[in-house]
Amino acid sequence: MSRRKPELQALDLASWPAVAWTDFDAKARKVIKIRMQAIERFARGEPVKGIEQSTGVNRRQLYRWLERGLSHHPDGRIYGFRGLQNYVRVTEYARLGQITVRGERGSRGTAGAFSQLLERYPSLSAWLRLQVKRRRVTLEQIHTEGRLHTRLSGLQPLHVEFLWQCRSAGLTVGDYPFNTRGRAIRSLAAHLKAEMLRNFATGARAAGASHLKGIPRHEDDFGSPPATRPYQVVEFDGHRLDIRLKVVVRDQLGFEHEFEIERVWLLAIIDVCTRAVLGYHIALGREYSRYDVIKTIENALEPHRPRSFTIPGLTYGPRDGFPSQRLPELAYVTWEWMKLDNAKANLANESRAALCEFVGCCVDAGPKYSPDERPYIERFFGTIAGRLSSRLPGYTGSHPRDLRRALADPKGNLRLYVSLDELEELIEYAIASYHGTPHAGLNNVTPLEAMEYFVRGSQQLLTWLPEHHRRSLCLMQSAIHCQVRAYLGKGVRPHINLHGARYTSAVLACSTQFIGKRLLVYMNADDMRSVRAFLPDGTELGVLDVQGAWRLMPHNLKLRQEILKEKGNRRSQTSVEANPIEEYVQGKLAKAKKTRRAASDLSQAMRVMSAASTARPPVGPPTTVTVAELTAERPSEPETEGVAALRGPTRPRKLTIGTGQVF
Repeated sequence: MSRRKPELQALDLASWPAVAWTDFDAKARKVIKIRMQAIERFARGEPVKGIEQSTGVNRRQLYRWLERGLSHHPDGRIYGFRGLQNYVRVTEYARLGQITVRGERGSRGTAGAFSQLLERYPSLSAWLRLQVKRRRVTLEQIHTEGRLHTRLSGLQPLHVEFLWQCRSAGLTVGDYPFNTRGRAIRSLAAHLKAEMLRNFATGARAAGASHLKGIPRHEDDFGSPPATRPYQVVEFDGHRLDIRLKVVVRDQLGFEHEFEIERVWLLAIIDVCTRAVLGYHIALGREYSRYDVIKTIENALEPHRPRSFTIPGLTYGPRDGFPSQRLPELAYVTWEWMKLDNAKANLANESRAALCEFVGCCVDAGPKYSPDERPYIERFFGTIAGRLSSRLPGYTGSHPRDLRRALADPKGNLRLYVSLDELEELIEYAIASYHGTPHAGLNNVTPLEAMEYFVRGSQQLLTWLPEHHRRSLCLMQSAIHCQVRAYLGKGVRPHINLHGARYTSAVLACSTQFIGKRLLVYMNADDMRSVRAFLPDGTELGVLDVQGAWRLMPHNLKLRQEILKEKGNRRSQTSVEANPIEEYVQGKLAKAKKTRRAASDLSQAMRVMSAASTARPPVGPPTTVTVAELTAERPSEPETEGVAALRGPTRPRKLTIGTGQVF
């Protein structure tokens, strides 16, 4: 039976950090070889007595080397063979004796006194760590060749506060650090530097870095794994296009009006393995919202619909297109990991619910303004800026002194600006041609060819969205709890209130068992004319339609919120039958010549209504929007016989006349 300790019975010398002993001098090389030979024989199970006779190493020294080799190194590993070298300290110096005052100049021989002080008073050590965390003292790096030189900033005020903390702990004038000449300021500086430089993360934060770069990734690291197949890791981000745009509007008399609008956002999801763009979305406004993020996810899941180009010369090439357009089996394929930044729209509850619960992927949220964390989507945006944005008139450049900004300035001529509809076609063509262009990161293979090789050639396993989820993509929005309201005495049928409007259906309006219950309402942020309602137990109630003038024209949630906001600011007393969307469009049309924001709001409203309206085909050229057509009221739909019969005979309403007093 072996009498060795358990930690010495199974030594794994393969995991011991090695030493480059071949570069030592002859004497040091001979010593380290003998020590390594003794350790290797001990690991093979040879008797200690035999090791002593063959190598001349005393057993006490052998066990001491084993203990040093198994000690933990500051880098997180064990010392290994590094602990066999001479003059290598594996443990910190621990002072045992007291400090005595010698002479008028203070104490002498204070090695290890500061560590002894912090060990005896843990509150001082915790206080110093808190000050480092709060950045009461910062670290400045002096750039020199070959060595790391640092200095502390804010040490003097912190030293004064440290002495006050020592007095609060009960230390007197005769105790350390008050009995030394410098009051231990150099020991304090050395301890703070060691605390800050304990690892690179704390040192970088103490020096003012907001995030880290260049950290090698391994499979066991927390975060997304390296992409080895399609749809394993995707990246998402939004890019603001540096270009001045216009919108063309045709009034009721047929005259065209051009207004300059604010810049737009391009949101995209790119596959890391094949560099293919799975879906994109164009958002108007100063910032994109969580609904734009969810819309981008929907576009990446749904099969891509080919676009009919109106600009002469634009068409899909024989090798161009989108992955789900060229490979129909890629429709509704989900991904495993998504990398994005910490923008509020990306980490909103609706966005996280859509990714984690509906799509079923993991989210790897990195810091904002960190291109190195998401290099592939940032490189794609750089390609779009170089091939598209910088070649269009009205390009604003990457900085105010960019020469391309002066060359692309149309001198205020709005007719030279690119319209929003033209930009949508150009982006569609640019991304489609990008998929058919050889990529240097793919060994000069196009993204579509790489996708086809993995999907059809290697037959990689894919995960598709369930069939019932495909028919209800609106469930990616978070559910809203709405209470069913009704007033029996006034004859007001059951309904729900949602974003300033009433919603009901033929089933809900005729039911009394739902009054007072809270429904789960899922809305489509792109078309607020109807929502889907579910009972608290998950049973589907059906589609609820909006009532009043809101049902006349298609609109999204953002448009309704803007309309309600302006109506609240004006405090206008408009009639109930008035069309709020028409009033909003007319108001923005009057202000579009003065401000770009009003023109952007107008173009957004036109874009929403023209995209959602499928009752009539568009009139005029695709780049022109007619206000008269979009604001024309539609005839109200006749009620069904069942609903009319349930209402019964018409009765006169009671007229309530007030007293005329203002309260």
